[in-house]
Amino acid sequence: MSDAFSGYHPLVNFLYFALVLAFSMIFMHPVCLAVSLLCSVTYSVYINRRKAVRFNLLFMLPILILTAGLNPLFNHAGVTILAYFRSGNPLTLESIIYGIAAAVMLVTVIGWFSCFNVVITSDKFVYLFGRLIPAMSLILAMALRLVPRFKAQAKIISNAQRCIGRDISSGSIFTRAGNGMKIISILVTWALENAIDTADSMKSRGYGMPGRTAFSIFRFDQRDTLITLFLLVCGGYMIIGASLGGLRFLYFPMVMGAMSGALTYSLFITYFAMCIAPVVINIWEGSKWKVT
Repeated sequence: MSDAFSGYHPLVNFLYFALVLAFSMIFMHPVCLAVSLLCSVTYSVYINRRKAVRFNLLFMLPILILTAGLNPLFNHAGVTILAYFRSGNPLTLESIIYGIAAAVMLVTVIGWFSCFNVVITSDKFVYLFGRLIPAMSLILAMALRLVPRFKAQAKIISNAQRCIGRDISSGSIFTRAGNGMKIISILVTWALENAIDTADSMKSRGYGMPGRTAFSIFRFDQRDTLITLFLLVCGGYMIIGASLGGLRFLYFPMVMGAMSGALTYSLFITYFAMCIAPVVINIWEGSKWKVT
């Protein structure tokens, strides 16, 4: 399914992810963490479908459980002691709760980055930062698409090697290991040659030279203006509200913080509206398409 939010201007896409990623790492309030996690999972499933569901269940969920379980083993702060380890260190309720919060923050950031890699393509990244940091933007754009291209090329190489009898799924362990090493060697050689070709190609086109112009299909229209204003208002309100204590929350030495009040509730609603915006845009665009 096509993502309508990806069709917006790259500046809008980047502004959105910059805000949600920054707020996901800064706001450790449990409600904010839950909202960000819910929205990141919802958006990733919307744009990646079964792939996102499999990724969340097989990768994100184990990371969440592992991170939440490890924190109480090393963090013994807190006043509510539940038990003692054999080493004599206490197991505290605060360390368990903070471990869950930290784990949710980690998987949420990973989830948002998975959406970022789909929406912010290499051409958008180069468009945004090609004039400011041409060399760095090119490197980052290549790095963002490194894993997908490696996976696709590895599959091509593996299929080609299978046709000449070098299959990694049959034979003895040493035979499969040798065939696997050949595939890795070919893949690394291809990556190095491709990097050199890309560098020579961009250099021959005058990339990064002063005064160089570039063709772009991106245009900042009225809908981009509206969503930009929406994101700036929501982001500004979140920053102001947080600075006034509306999202104040402590895990140590005891769990306590703002859970009620007009300001706190308004911040929760604003944060949810900002995080869920791409999904709402997709639903809205889909409904208009069906009507027309």
